[in-house]
Amino acid sequence: MEDKRILYVSSEVVPYLPENEVSLMSYDVPKMINDQGGQIRIFMPRYGNVNERRHQLHEVIRLSGMNLVVNDVDMPLIIKVASIPKERIQVYFIDNDEYFKRKATFTDEEGVLFPDNDERAIFFAKGVVETVKKLNWVPDIIHVQGWMASLLPIYMKHYYKNDALFADTKIVTSIFSNGFEGSLDSEMGKKVQFDGVPHEAIAELDNPTYENVMMAAVKHSDGVVVASEVISPTLTKFIEASKKPLLPFTPKDTFAEAYTNFYKNQILG
Repeated sequence: MEDKRILYVSSEVVPYLPENEVSLMSYDVPKMINDQGGQIRIFMPRYGNVNERRHQLHEVIRLSGMNLVVNDVDMPLIIKVASIPKERIQVYFIDNDEYFKRKATFTDEEGVLFPDNDERAIFFAKGVVETVKKLNWVPDIIHVQGWMASLLPIYMKHYYKNDALFADTKIVTSIFSNGFEGSLDSEMGKKVQFDGVPHEAIAELDNPTYENVMMAAVKHSDGVVVASEVISPTLTKFIEASKKPLLPFTPKDTFAEAYTNFYKNQILG
């Protein structure tokens, strides 16, 4: 993957958040490509439970200060950056006091999903793309991992479809078994439609369960990675029926070669 540019957009990344399937893969895959000489960037939300002092996050003033519109409301974008120790990997954090200050990722202390998770996902998707545009860094591949990042393929194929910077960029989405219970805000689809995305493209978001949100992401991706050993039969069927280039689940001891071949041969081809 020498000199290929891959942008990783993830819900969670170690060492900034606790280890789980998503946060570990969101570190392991970029590290592997980095070790192969690829150029990478990682983006994640700056949740309030990310320890800024310990991880030495600092604001990037030249990238901050933009306002993003979410459901007709202006929300200020703050960009912070940190480096993963020993790896020379930069991680960019999308921040906004309204959406990400609370000391938790997706749920409150009772385990109830935050009611604005849908808007947080919209803000995150737009924040990533706007920041990449400011960096003037054109990715060959954008690889999305974790449901909080799953609106990015939709926004790339609709909201940013005429952006010449991304004319040749391919989008890959990883599907994990760990999502969320219940559903996001029932108005989620309408909020995405506010940004000019046609209803028929995102009908799944009328009932934004984890499976439906991931189906909408798959529909707008150029390739799919099954990142958990077991995913739901519904998602499996949907992915197979989509006929998108697919990388089946690969254990960590053999995943380096599998991911590299998938990127090179099936996505960039």
